[in-house]
Amino acid sequence: MRKFCCVLLALLPLSAFAFTTDVTKDIQGVKIDYSASDVDSNISSIQLTNYGPNDAQCKVRFTNGPEAPRTRSVSVPAGKTTNTTVNFSRAVIKMRIQLTCAPK
Repeated sequence: MRKFCCVLLALLPLSAFAFTTDVTKDIQGVKIDYSASDVDSNISSIQLTNYGPNDAQCKVRFTNGPEAPRTRSVSVPAGKTTNTTVNFSRAVIKMRIQLTCAPK
């Protein structure tokens, strides 16, 4: 019985998982790269990097199933990186992010 309990406790960290993230982008005339990640079970984050010579104005829409979508507007200066996060009241199973960017 002790061996069984030890094996069960050893496998416990394998039960932790990250949710999947789908990103749809509409980038018009700017050189923006993104990196989406999960911070916690109900927090999602996206990092935007502007590689172009012009500042960019971006609109990020986070959608998590039944909850209302959350929209963030962010300005990304030329050559800089910006992080945007969102906190949902429920655990995220699948995150959908719609990224729309245009020159400022």
